[in-house]
Amino acid sequence: MKLGFVSAILGDYSFEQMIDTASELGYECVEVACWPGGKAERRYAGVSHIDVDDMDDEKVRYIQDYCAGKKVEISSLAYYPNPMDEDPVKRAANVEHLNKVIKASARLGVGMVTTFIGRDQTKTVEDNLEMLKEIWLPIIKLAEENNVKIGIENCPMLFGPDQWPGGQNLMTTPRLWKAVFEILPSDNLGINYDPSHFIWQMIDYIKPLYTFKNKIFHVHFKDIKMYPDKLNECGIMAYPLDFMSPKIPGLGDVDWGKFVSALTDISYNGYCCIEIEDRAFEGSEEAVLNSLKLSKRYMEQFVI
Repeated sequence: MKLGFVSAILGDYSFEQMIDTASELGYECVEVACWPGGKAERRYAGVSHIDVDDMDDEKVRYIQDYCAGKKVEISSLAYYPNPMDEDPVKRAANVEHLNKVIKASARLGVGMVTTFIGRDQTKTVEDNLEMLKEIWLPIIKLAEENNVKIGIENCPMLFGPDQWPGGQNLMTTPRLWKAVFEILPSDNLGINYDPSHFIWQMIDYIKPLYTFKNKIFHVHFKDIKMYPDKLNECGIMAYPLDFMSPKIPGLGDVDWGKFVSALTDISYNGYCCIEIEDRAFEGSEEAVLNSLKLSKRYMEQFVI
């Protein structure tokens, strides 16, 4: 396994500064944010360390050479929109940019894109499953033609009023993973596995590793801390952030020893990227860098 981080936490850094930081801190890889330009709709979105609209041969060689010189690999190109947005204009724009990210991943020799499957939050699960083929078959075909794997993160994207009632990502549970893979049976479609999202959904975050071992393309190391007293007050139907909060690895409720042990059981030897969304480490540039240092130090107990 190779230890890295999601580059969005260094949103104010240039590509070079971000790669330099990864190298200086001893990380082996980065999951590189590739959002389109413009105003971000949420935290950690809108970051673009690689502009996929500017990918001529010279730029491709530059990125490859810079990473090689710093001994930092790109684990994936990351773009997490809603490709199934209820607004057809937004949906089309999201899919168009996702297609550009897939092509850029192929040109760079990365061969991986991490994203969301999306969801029309105004429709039922059943209706969304019906929509999958129309929206996703062309995306999957493009990925197959370019030999790019797509890893879908299991985040429900159901955190605030603008994302209710249904959330903005359908692939959130083992049952829905199975349903989606039956509808889209492609070797190029898999999972970007984040155990933290199963913590607050109260789902076993170990067992699915064994069930879906051949579909795990990429892994996120992010923790979640539950607050039982708050949960007792608001219940599971509240906004999740009312009873939990994202933390850096080791400061939440994921048992990382058990989780990484299960990864070794299934012979996972891919990329594992720390995702920082811990508000306790957002106050300054020093705090952000400390979050990367502390996270790496903690996870190196399990991943060398």
